[in-house]
Amino acid sequence: MGRSLTAERDPADWSAVIAVFFLALVWWRLGIPSQIYFDEVHYTAAARHVLADTRFNPEHPMLGKTVLAGAIAWLGDKPLYWRAPSALAGALGLFAFARLMWFATQRRAVTLAAQFLLATNFLWFVQSRIAMLDMMMAMLAMVGLWLCASALRRPGSARWRLAGGGIALGLALGAKWSVAPLLVVPGLVFAAAKLKDTGLRFGWARGGGAVPGISLPEAALWLGLVPLLVYWLTFWPAFHWTSQPVNPFDPVGWHNYMLQLQDSVVKPHPYRSDWWQWIINARAIWYLYEVVDGVQRGIVLIGNPFTMLAGLPALGWCLWAGLRQGRRDALAFALLYLVSLGFWAVSGKPVQFYYHYLLPATFLMACLALALEDLWARADRWRWLAPATLVLSAALFAWFYPIISAAPLTGGKMSYEQWMWLPGWR
Repeated sequence: MGRSLTAERDPADWSAVIAVFFLALVWWRLGIPSQIYFDEVHYTAAARHVLADTRFNPEHPMLGKTVLAGAIAWLGDKPLYWRAPSALAGALGLFAFARLMWFATQRRAVTLAAQFLLATNFLWFVQSRIAMLDMMMAMLAMVGLWLCASALRRPGSARWRLAGGGIALGLALGAKWSVAPLLVVPGLVFAAAKLKDTGLRFGWARGGGAVPGISLPEAALWLGLVPLLVYWLTFWPAFHWTSQPVNPFDPVGWHNYMLQLQDSVVKPHPYRSDWWQWIINARAIWYLYEVVDGVQRGIVLIGNPFTMLAGLPALGWCLWAGLRQGRRDALAFALLYLVSLGFWAVSGKPVQFYYHYLLPATFLMACLALALEDLWARADRWRWLAPATLVLSAALFAWFYPIISAAPLTGGKMSYEQWMWLPGWR
């Protein structure tokens, strides 16, 4: 991406404002429904077992469950407090995504547009309001990628930025394995850039590459060994279970056991889906639809009906611009999308769900923002499509807000009909 200076002002202040408003919207009625819903049943129980130092839900890493346990211990065992970590992670992750966009593109408008598109793409909002592991993982992934991207722009402080990025990515893996394919991306980019600039000396040269002054062995330390060590440390509570503790010196054994548990879930689920259905936004998950807290409420997980589809041609443009025009920022986000989605396309996990699209959808919004910026700059006749996309994204978010936020529904049991535009959403 280079270290070129930009005349544009860093939009960190406005990015923080957007994140704060997003948190306020997520927090409004966060304690409703005032009962466990969907997969909260697994992770609240796991958090209580963490507090009791006993084994439960061992098929997932420990960090997300440990954070949830801390919230219960410090604040109380109530729905609002179960969901508080996800809400805070959603807002922090939204801000971190904006910082990643800024350091990757150095463009103020595209940074704010991408952040707004992510805030209104439905997935980020819904997952910020439920006590699951995904938002903790996504937030830490955005922080890690932000710090790695900033190292390219700030070589004077690159060492601590790479170290911080490695720590954050290790923590993200300790929250949920969905982030695993992204962990190799920064290291591969560093090695490829070093090889391009220094040739056969890339294995030990300190000059050249993405971050001059950092050798490949040092980068392997910050982006390889540190994440793995941090990930190992996230299992600390499991090392001290009073019953069947994890052996800290047998990581291969316990990971084989975790994989066996994950692969053992083969029973058909009414909301299971395939990766190609995520791309076209064809399969929803109903997290909740019942009379609760005195009124009919619902929470459905789908993507924004417009931006999720508009992002697909934008993805194609990013690939074209990256390969034909040398737009490394566009190519980077397109590849991040393909890598994070490809993980699920080749995964042997027998039962998959739409919430696994959380990370690919995040990078898709980055691609859409980059394509809209190019459209605004180049096409006088069609440039109105860029602001119109942002307006339509916000309008659809407002229209679907009742059915993605557990708001009271006044139409009774059939209230959901007005939002069911596709058969796969029912």
